[in-house]
Amino acid sequence: MNSNRFREKLRGIRHFVLDMDGTIFLGSRVFPFAVDFLEELNRRGVQYVFLSNNSSRNVKEYEKKLRKMGIPVRRDQIYTSAEATMEYLTEQGIGHVYLVGTKSLHAAFREAGFDPEAENPQAVVVGFDTELTYEKLNQACAWIRKGVPFVATHPDLNCPMENGDMWPDCGAITAAITAATGVVPRVLGKPNPGMLRGLQRRLKVGPENMLLVGDRLSTDIQMGRRFGILTVLVLTGEATRRDLAQSSVQPDFVVERISDLLKYLPNS
Repeated sequence: MNSNRFREKLRGIRHFVLDMDGTIFLGSRVFPFAVDFLEELNRRGVQYVFLSNNSSRNVKEYEKKLRKMGIPVRRDQIYTSAEATMEYLTEQGIGHVYLVGTKSLHAAFREAGFDPEAENPQAVVVGFDTELTYEKLNQACAWIRKGVPFVATHPDLNCPMENGDMWPDCGAITAAITAATGVVPRVLGKPNPGMLRGLQRRLKVGPENMLLVGDRLSTDIQMGRRFGILTVLVLTGEATRRDLAQSSVQPDFVVERISDLLKYLPNS
């Protein structure tokens, strides 16, 4: 999409859906230009919401982290793969689960009314568990072998860190469980478009009024394309120009960093 057409498309956008890690910050380091971008959106009265696949933190922790970075945010402006997963489980009538996740994820499930350590679970749910133990893996496999449904919050194999490291993510954990049991999980986070449907219900807007900004082709951009909303790739996180040239998943527009979008906004 050329810049003129992109600029025209932006006239209909009511909500910016913003990926966090790799787009707004990287690990614990906020991008100063991202703070400037959000301040300008606030000045213009443009609505935005943060979206994340990372289920190692709950919404309260993300709110605290963003505020510490100098980004004022409300809880209803944060939507994670964990929330999408809990909404799915509620729709399925599932309240008792065996949860492979961090203490903060367990707390979020309890707060939402789930029993995350059920003696007879209706589902095994796996998140990005940075507190993973062999005991958790073994118990999850045992339940899945008995036919308990297997659900994952998101498919990411690795989580990029600010020092250039990559931590094994939810997808790596579920891959180990699949190797041991032969069972593939139902995955709820990006690129599953159901995550955007849940967000759309919250925002009460149509896909034509939403724009997704993210740094990953295989999750952020693919989900946006599947859902039919405008997508923008930033090059401050995972994806590179080389990845873009080799990928079958293509965004509607590409910018080096999120603040570059300001020049295309109406009245900028």
